[in-house]
Amino acid sequence: MAVGNPSQFGAMTLLAALMGGSLPAYPQSPTIAEVAAYQGPDRTQRLIAGAKKEKVVMVYGSTVAEDMRPVSDAFRKKYGIDFQYWRASSEQLVQRSVNENRAGRCAVDAFATVAAELETLHREKLLLAVKTPATDDLAPLAFRPHGEWVATRLNIFSAAYNTNLVKREEAPKTYEDLLHPRWKGRLAVEASDFDWFGTIVMKMGEDKGIKLFRDIMQTNGVSVRRGHTLLANLVQAGEVPLALTVYNFLAETAKRRGAAIDWFVLEPAVARMSGIGVARRAPHPNAALLFYDYMLSTEAQDLLVSMEYAPTHAKVSSPLARRRFTLVDPALALDQSEKWAQSFEEVILKRGDR
Repeated sequence: MAVGNPSQFGAMTLLAALMGGSLPAYPQSPTIAEVAAYQGPDRTQRLIAGAKKEKVVMVYGSTVAEDMRPVSDAFRKKYGIDFQYWRASSEQLVQRSVNENRAGRCAVDAFATVAAELETLHREKLLLAVKTPATDDLAPLAFRPHGEWVATRLNIFSAAYNTNLVKREEAPKTYEDLLHPRWKGRLAVEASDFDWFGTIVMKMGEDKGIKLFRDIMQTNGVSVRRGHTLLANLVQAGEVPLALTVYNFLAETAKRRGAAIDWFVLEPAVARMSGIGVARRAPHPNAALLFYDYMLSTEAQDLLVSMEYAPTHAKVSSPLARRRFTLVDPALALDQSEKWAQSFEEVILKRGDR
C-alpha cells in the first residue's frame, strides 16, 4: 500500500466528514515504481501476497535452461509461484524486448542476463529502478549508478584444458607463455568475447597487448568456436586441447562429473557480470520484484555457489571470494564495442580457424 502525505490524508478525512461521506474502503493500488521503492519491514510479505494473486513470473534470460532450472525450481517451491522462462542469446533477448516495447506490449517481468545486455536495456529505458534491503550485503561491484539492475554473480573467464592432452605442469602461467611452440594448432577462443579481449589488452597496455595477441596468432594460431558451452564440450572431447575463454563454472561442473577437463585463470583475471533487472512495464510486478529480491538472498546466492558461480553477496563464502578480478565494464564495453569488436575481428577472428 502506498503511503501518502499525512497532511493531505488528514485534509481528505476532514472533507469527507464535513460532506457526510466516507473514504473508499480500499486505497488506490500502488504503482509499480512505488512497489519497487518500498522498503518497509513487511516488503517481502506484501510482494508474496501480490505475487500469489499474479500467479506467475516471466523471465527472459541468456543462461541455458538446464543451468537456470535449479534456480527456477527453488523459487517455485519456496513461493508457489509459476516460473516461466524464455531463453535466447543475449543479443536476441535485447532485440525481442525492444520490439515488444515498441509494439506497445510487454510480456516480460524480469531479465536475468549478462551485464552488457542489462546496460543496453537500461539505455533503452526498459528497466525499473529498484530500492530494496536485499542489496544491503552485496559487494560494491554489484551496483550500477542508475540502480536499474544489479549483479548477482560473476562469470569468470578461465583457461580450460583436456587432461588427457595437456599436463598440469605444461599449462601456461602467463599469456606470453602461449607463444611456446607446444601450443601450435592447440588453442581456441569463443567467437564473441571481444570484451574479454578488450579488457585484457587495456590492462596490459593497448599496444603491448595487441602485439602479443598478433604474435600468438602468427606463431601458433587460434581456433574460433561460437558458444561457451560448446567450447567447454570440445575441450572435454579432446577436439580443443586448450581453450582460453571457458566460463569457470562450465569447466568445474564438467570436472566434477568426471570429464577430462580442468581449468585455471591467467592474469589478468577477467570476469563478466551477470545480473537481474525488472521490466519497467512488468505485467506481474510483485512476482518480478519477489524474484529480484530472491536472487539477492543468501539462499539463492548459496545455490549459485553450489553451481560453481562466483556470488556477489559479501556474506556468502566462495572459493573465489578472495581472488581479484578485472571486471568487464558494461558501459565501457557498449561505448567502445565497435572499436574492440573490430580489433578482435582483425587480430583473432580473421586469422583463426573456424
